[in-house]
Amino acid sequence: MPASKRLAALACLATASLLAAPAGAMPSTFGTVIGNALLCRSHLENRYFHDYLTASFGPAYKREGGAWWFKTEATLWGAEVKEVMVSDDTSDLVFIAAITESTPQELESAIRASVGTTFRAVDATPFPLRVSNPGSTIAYMNDKSKIYCAKFKSIPVR
Repeated sequence: MPASKRLAALACLATASLLAAPAGAMPSTFGTVIGNALLCRSHLENRYFHDYLTASFGPAYKREGGAWWFKTEATLWGAEVKEVMVSDDTSDLVFIAAITESTPQELESAIRASVGTTFRAVDATPFPLRVSNPGSTIAYMNDKSKIYCAKFKSIPVR
């Protein structure tokens, strides 16, 4: 079989396995796709992430605050991820965010140990935002943490 046909067959098989995976199960690509987006290491396209999360975890359970909210059973950098939010078209920003079952300090340490990305506190308050050079932000979310990457929408091409 020619190499191009083998690659096409492998692509079809990979797509079929993703579609056959039960909704709610963490896909093997979750860390690469969602993790890199949260760290501002990839292009933010809310439609792509909405479709990816819907295929992986089922439909969003709510639409609130300019975002689609998805319940997940997943881990990133060793931290449990319970929810992922993706901007909808009502927001002035394109963003992806996740709520983890860890404190911001724990999440920051886990990210640094796993992928080497460092964060700096933006002020000296007791609960500071932590920001990485690419623009990813870790914030307090009650006793948990929220990590997100947000960018202004690009101007449409005419």
